[in-house]
Amino acid sequence: MEMLVPPWLESLLSTAFFTVCPRHRDAPRSECNMFCLDCNTEAFCFYCRSTRHKDHSVIQIRRSSYHDVVRVAEIQKVLDITGVQTYVINSARVLFLNERPQPKSSTSKGVPHLCEICGRSLLDPFRFCSLGCKLVRIKNNGDATFNLSTKDEEAGEMREGMGRRLPSKEEEELREGSQQDMYTSTLTPPHSNSRRRKGIPHRAPFGS
Repeated sequence: MEMLVPPWLESLLSTAFFTVCPRHRDAPRSECNMFCLDCNTEAFCFYCRSTRHKDHSVIQIRRSSYHDVVRVAEIQKVLDITGVQTYVINSARVLFLNERPQPKSSTSKGVPHLCEICGRSLLDPFRFCSLGCKLVRIKNNGDATFNLSTKDEEAGEMREGMGRRLPSKEEEELREGSQQDMYTSTLTPPHSNSRRRKGIPHRAPFGS
């Protein structure tokens, strides 16, 4: 039978991230926000990666509104994320690892797109709000897959499509490490001296 779920995924989704690394407590980047797909054990910090997981397949977990997210650019290399809603936060396209609790006041009435598992409202016509909900569907029905080798062109296009920006009430800083360390966008800001300088005369070309 074809493996629809990689052996490391359930461990990833159940791992507690952003705890303090016991080996590097006093270091400035001691938050455990990385996961090794080869070792498939526990979260570890920046320093553990260079000493204990060198040359391994590692993904970094980030946070948005106190929920764990992963950048699409990283996870789509090892997982078929077709059907999972993606979001754009601080110029980075991400998706959530697990289902998020919904506000008690929220209602799905009149919402066109809902997660097939938890019923959370979605911004686009996707099937799931998170990797965790897609996993539940696969285990219960087997009509989806995380295996990259089974994706077709249509699934690939959906995965490559741009995600939607979170509503203003939900959009917060996408963070890596502690809540004080903001994730820096991969986009390079324009140089401050790139604007045209004023007061410099422009010479007309010499005549022939």
